[in-house]
Amino acid sequence: MMVNTNALVPMTDANQNFSKVTRMVEENGLAVILKNNKPRYVVVGFEEYSRVSAALQMRKAKIDAATDKLIAENMEALTELAK
Repeated sequence: MMVNTNALVPMTDANQNFSKVTRMVEENGLAVILKNNKPRYVVVGFEEYSRVSAALQMRKAKIDAATDKLIAENMEALTELAK
């Protein structure tokens, strides 16, 4: 994953100056908070969070549907294996 280096902020800076983090989100779309010089947290605007959350829910629904279909199609074999 490519991260804009302008969006990186050390944990101590984020703790001491959260408004700096929010400005980064406004300017770059996100801020990456570093802990021990490693990316640890991502701060995004609420709209972006909503889009990501909706995409994850849709993905889970598709996986659940595929799982249910596979189980239904193979119930006889699964029942036999469970004996």
